[in-house]
Amino acid sequence: MEREILLQLGILIFSLGIFYVLHSLPKRVFTKLRSKTRPNNQAHRHFILGAQLLSRARSTKTKSTAFNLAKSAADEADKALALEPRDPAAHILKAMAQGLMGHKTAAVKSLDTALSPPAVKMLSGTEKGDALFKRAELQFEMNRKRRVDSAISDLVEAVGLNPDNCKAFCLLGRCYEIKGLKEDAMNAFAAALKIEPGFVEARDGLGRVGP
Repeated sequence: MEREILLQLGILIFSLGIFYVLHSLPKRVFTKLRSKTRPNNQAHRHFILGAQLLSRARSTKTKSTAFNLAKSAADEADKALALEPRDPAAHILKAMAQGLMGHKTAAVKSLDTALSPPAVKMLSGTEKGDALFKRAELQFEMNRKRRVDSAISDLVEAVGLNPDNCKAFCLLGRCYEIKGLKEDAMNAFAAALKIEPGFVEARDGLGRVGP
C-alpha cells in the first residue's frame, strides 16, 4: 500500500509539472497528500488521471486535441469532486482545464469555490496565495478595466501570502498602471524585479511608468 501511494505521488508530481510552465499555480497545490483528511482512493485516482490528461493537453500543438483532452481532464476533476467535494486541489485542476478550454468565467467560478469555505481551509497560506494569483490573472485576461479592482484585491492578498511571487507583483503593477496609480505601479514592478532581476515584463513595465 505504501509503495502504491508513493508511486501515485510520483506520477502526480511528474504529470503536473506543466502547471509550472503555465506560470499559474505551483504544483505543490496538487502534489502533497493532505494530512488533514483521508482522501478517497477513487477520487485520488480520478484526480491523477485528470492531471495527466491536462498535461497532455498542454503539450499538444493541435487545438482540437488540446480542447478534448482538457475537457476530459475537467470531467475527471468532476468525478473526483463527486467523491470529495471539499478538495480544493480538484477544484483548481478543474479551473485549469476550463481555462485551457477558453471557459474563463467557469474557471473563475471553480477558483471561487476553492477559495471559499470549507475548501479554502485545506490550503496553506502559500497555496491560497497561488490560487488568488491565478484567479486575478483570469480576471485580468477576461476584462481588464471592469475586473481590475477585483484583480488588485486578490493580488494584494496573494503577494502578502507569497511575497516571492514575482509574476503576481508584475500583474499587480499592470493593474495599478491601468488604474493610473503610477507610484503604486512603479513599486509593484520594482518588487518583481527585486525578486527576479531579469524579468523582462517587469522591467518594461517600470520603463513605461517610471520617470
